[in-house]
Amino acid sequence: MTAPGFFAPENGSSRSLAYPLKTTLLCFAAFVPGAIAQDVLAPPPAPPPLLPGSLQQYQTNQPVQMQVFSSAGPAPPTENQPFKVGPIVVRPNIYYQFLYGNGLQSSPGNKQNSIVQQVSPGLVLDEGLHWTLNYTPTFTFYSTSAFRNTINQFVLLQWATTWRDWVMTASQSYGRTDDPQIETGGQTEQDTYSTAFNGIYHFNDKLSLNMGLNQAFNDYGQTTSTNLLLGLANSRSWSTMNWLNDQFWPRFSAGIGLGLGYNQQVDSPDSTYQQYQVQMSWRATDKISFQLSGGLEDQEYLSGDANSLLTPIFSAAVQYQPFEQTRISITANRTVSSAAYQDQNVESTAVTGDINQRLLGEIYLDLNGSFSTGDYIGTATATGGPSRNDDIYSFNARLSCPFPKRGTVSIFYQYSDTSSTQSGFAHGSSAFGYSSNQIGFSISYIY
Repeated sequence: MTAPGFFAPENGSSRSLAYPLKTTLLCFAAFVPGAIAQDVLAPPPAPPPLLPGSLQQYQTNQPVQMQVFSSAGPAPPTENQPFKVGPIVVRPNIYYQFLYGNGLQSSPGNKQNSIVQQVSPGLVLDEGLHWTLNYTPTFTFYSTSAFRNTINQFVLLQWATTWRDWVMTASQSYGRTDDPQIETGGQTEQDTYSTAFNGIYHFNDKLSLNMGLNQAFNDYGQTTSTNLLLGLANSRSWSTMNWLNDQFWPRFSAGIGLGLGYNQQVDSPDSTYQQYQVQMSWRATDKISFQLSGGLEDQEYLSGDANSLLTPIFSAAVQYQPFEQTRISITANRTVSSAAYQDQNVESTAVTGDINQRLLGEIYLDLNGSFSTGDYIGTATATGGPSRNDDIYSFNARLSCPFPKRGTVSIFYQYSDTSSTQSGFAHGSSAFGYSSNQIGFSISYIY
């Protein structure tokens, strides 16, 4: 589960397909390899990302925002802060969630009902102009002994600056999680390390070059029965994605992109890949915007007998705000990445719709529905590879209300359903299929 105070990677890929400007603003996000490595438990609401001040200024100074919804909230005040030490502002936060869920899988085929309580005391150090550091542990307690209580860890260091015609950002993140995962069918201990660098160079008012470098390490612990049973494989990924963009009109931009990458997975063939993409961003009116990128990924394996994999990939988003109190968004993407399992890749396609409505006063209703499908592909042999397919449906309803100044209280309901063709385990072909209803409440306070 994403810890409060972090803004999460898009579920789906260790290779980001975000649009050039959005990539820069969100390059700090820690991405987790694995195309459908989604949490089973209901996620907390995502707070606005706290970006360094130089990046806030860059975003604010853009003549036309290509997105209807701002990707970052207003910069919090730094004056008259009781927790200010020199140039550093200390911003503590606390999050608590209580939920009851049925059908939760402690291991493949073993479904449990449980009360789950999570407490996340976080701390952000904000230098203001160039640096932010976020640390958030999450303590999780289950009412049934089928699950083990855990302590997750998240650390995120962000840096940004502007210099002449350059905008540069960098980040380093670390996450340790031990939560129930859809892909593995149970609690899964893993450590993720992510490094990202991004630079935009403006040739003139219209033409710009966006360059990105990423490194991702994903390690699975070998001390849990679930990890040992499934034979999960550690992975490494290095990639670059570079865009040449032209602002044809104030509300329309387009570009072409070239990406290169190298993947390693323990006891599996290494692979290289190239991405060829085009993108467009169109702010049609003040109330609606469209963003689209897409192309092909060509992956080649450096050993084994598997054929090269040529896959269409895309990412799309529509934002619509018919009224000040109403926000509607639709996103979709198709990606390819290393699976959690040895000798396997996974192709994932996902569609998500969200409606956020302000009701009486400051009460907000958020409705979110999604569908994703994942196809597992063998990377070692030309025939006889994995035949697993997962279809995942999810619906989440959340009613939130702020309380004095910086607090928020929410009640929520989530329904999720997964069907899987995986076979070969003691529990049969439905080992990774499950259906779960979850209901609960959360309280957060962010200084």
